[in-house]
Amino acid sequence: MSTAPALDGIRTERLIKASSGWWFLGPQGSARLRDHQVTPEGTVRPETRRYLVDAGLCEPPVLRTYALTVLTSTDCNLGCAYCFQNTAQDPTGGSRPPRIERARLDSDTIGPMLDFVSQRMAESNLERLSVLLFGGEPLLNPRACVEVLNRASELGEMSARMVSNGTLLTRTIAHQLADAGLSTVQITFDGDQTEHDTIRVTRSGRATFETIIANMVRATEETSLRWQIRVNVSHHNHERTDALLERLAAELDPSRCSIHFAIVGDAGVGYGNDLLHTDTLADKMADWQIRALEHGFAVGRPRAAEVCLTCTVPDGRYGAVVNADGVLYSCWESAGKPGWEVGTIRNGYLSAEETTGRWVTCHDGYQHADSAAARTAFHDRVDVTFLDHLHASGRL
Repeated sequence: MSTAPALDGIRTERLIKASSGWWFLGPQGSARLRDHQVTPEGTVRPETRRYLVDAGLCEPPVLRTYALTVLTSTDCNLGCAYCFQNTAQDPTGGSRPPRIERARLDSDTIGPMLDFVSQRMAESNLERLSVLLFGGEPLLNPRACVEVLNRASELGEMSARMVSNGTLLTRTIAHQLADAGLSTVQITFDGDQTEHDTIRVTRSGRATFETIIANMVRATEETSLRWQIRVNVSHHNHERTDALLERLAAELDPSRCSIHFAIVGDAGVGYGNDLLHTDTLADKMADWQIRALEHGFAVGRPRAAEVCLTCTVPDGRYGAVVNADGVLYSCWESAGKPGWEVGTIRNGYLSAEETTGRWVTCHDGYQHADSAAARTAFHDRVDVTFLDHLHASGRL
């Protein structure tokens, strides 16, 4: 009988001050601690740690799944100014920023890619496969999306999701993807309709809000697809996030949706978000989460650490990011960018010496107007407020 590897050497615990006492977040769950169970320096006392260990909250997660992110197309039909795949802003001030080099996944690349994945899964003793269809906009190449899902399912137990802007999700494509095993689609909104339609526009400058909503409603009615809604938060749209939440609750089926609020980062392409990580914004974000929960949306519980196994482990042991041309990258944020290649599906990963300086992890390329300490305090405040609400309402 094979033994699945455990996650070692990566921070998987978190301790944050609550309105009363502390919250301990571990790999296997959370616990509310009293003040006397934590030292003045903010660490768990030894006798309390023994209790947490005995309760099973400190067990390292056992890994059984290999995570494959594949870009089916590096093109995109939208012209969002903040996209990390832009190489610069549109010099004319329009909605056609220059992007990473064009590439399109085809059958000749899918076969070797899945051979590579199968070999890596065997080497790491992983029995499940998680597929993320990514772009650009993956639905600019829907045939490859369906082919990847159909052929990847032959490698074993598979789960699959997609990050899409939602504008091209027709009835036919939705059925094809769901039939091929896709379960979840992540869709992004940039504020309520007015704000969204000035930020998240096509490369010809057309609005997208109503098209996205209509496509989601139709696909919900006709398929089993579920939705991960990402709400981008910036100085352009944060004042209308309340209105967006109400509109989404009214027009979509919240029971089929999860929702996440994310501050837009500066990926160094000439776009800046003037919104700082303040206590006022933290309180707003916590309130959005609570209101979303009351509307029936799923809202992720705070966790010990957000660990992306694909890019955190530098040898690609637990996952891979494959560009549409078969080139390997450490992270979906660096995919398609010249000089950030870490190998190919046909030749495998480059040596550690060759990938030094190229192996980046999620958000390494983002610039922030405030300090790391301010961002940590911000997220702690949001999470404590949400955890206290879950506890008071009997959900935790």
